[in-house]
Amino acid sequence: MKYTVNEVLQFIEENDVKFIRLIFCDIFGTLKNISIISEELPRAFESGISFDASSIKGFMNIEESDLFLYPDPSTLCILPWRPQQGRVVRFFCNIKHPDGTPFEGDGRDILKKAVKYAEESGYKIEIGTECEFYLFEEDEKGHPTLEPQDKAGYFDTAPLDKGENVRRDICLTLEQMGILPENSHHEQGPGQNEVDFKYSDALSSADNLITFKSVVKTIAHINGLHASFMPKPLKNHSGSGLHINISLLNNNVNLFENMKFYHHPEADSFIAGILNKVQDITLFLNPLTNSYHRFGLNSAPKYVSWSHENRSQLIRIPAANGKYSRIELRSSDPSCNPYLAFALLIYAGIDGIKNKEILCEPSNINLFDANDEILKNFDKIPDNLEKAIYITQNSQFVNKYLPQKTIEKFISAKQSEWNNYILSNDKEKFEIESYFYTV
Repeated sequence: MKYTVNEVLQFIEENDVKFIRLIFCDIFGTLKNISIISEELPRAFESGISFDASSIKGFMNIEESDLFLYPDPSTLCILPWRPQQGRVVRFFCNIKHPDGTPFEGDGRDILKKAVKYAEESGYKIEIGTECEFYLFEEDEKGHPTLEPQDKAGYFDTAPLDKGENVRRDICLTLEQMGILPENSHHEQGPGQNEVDFKYSDALSSADNLITFKSVVKTIAHINGLHASFMPKPLKNHSGSGLHINISLLNNNVNLFENMKFYHHPEADSFIAGILNKVQDITLFLNPLTNSYHRFGLNSAPKYVSWSHENRSQLIRIPAANGKYSRIELRSSDPSCNPYLAFALLIYAGIDGIKNKEILCEPSNINLFDANDEILKNFDKIPDNLEKAIYITQNSQFVNKYLPQKTIEKFISAKQSEWNNYILSNDKEKFEIESYFYTV
């Protein structure tokens, strides 16, 4: 439900709400928050709540450190796991400078501009995500271990699958928060799970993904488990992907419908636009050194290609009809900032339409089993963080659509990450210490 400011204030008064969490993400997609008491909410709507942005990695320098959080009233949501007396609600926030101008590193604002760009071009984008994650045991002190919750495999059932009750709790909690999961199941790896979401507009989809990750970690911990969205937490098992499903609508007509029988020229150009820019934006789809260990293994793509239904491709067109018709991008992982990732995919696809880019022929083979003679005909996704950084640094496309300061701070942080990785004597240990506990 979309609330107005007055409706929110009435809701807070009538529902024994005492604490307000104002949440936002840094440029890397890491969730941050500040809590205020309910009496401060009118002030937050009117003039914002200030915070020290120089303490947020990638935001501001210490000599210009003040930014303000303005809660978005349409994102009101009760946190179901908190006490029912003295309730806690959360809002996603818009981030602004002291003069009221939007902060250029605010991912929600960046995505809003991309959505507006698509709408002004005559198109509506809807996005749904399929997010994989691992559940690990905690020790007697509640600290995470590297022991998976179970040894089950794809679509297994209880008692082999020990995650079904946790997934149930996750889905019920999401439903109470107004987020509708479509399905959930055990994935291929031991302790690996997946929850898929009903599609929605791009901004709501990004907000929902951030909420989902927070819910998963919270519910897992309540059940004595540690949830990790690290792309490849177990070296010899499946990595965790974030499959991004995109629908393209023009005059309420889904242009991806019936693509097995007929390809709309604009739909083809949209796909071509993404394929032609995917190397430029891989840094934002796969932002960790650990992200690149997935590629080419366990259904994670390695080459720039597309096909119908074929899960060895970067983009596949699932067998679906009507409003569920879509394309699925399979390279991205859950460590990405969804606001930046969705924005860049929208810009790439819409530019593909505007430039009437030509879609290459489909690759109707299993690229995981193809020989070198076949594979040499395909461009590769960058296979490590250093290559992804280099391509992004030289990308006219990224520099056109993302704020320069945000690009510079993002690349600077990732270059430092890569340098530390290269210098580490035990790279597997470096990644566990850097990502396992926080991603």
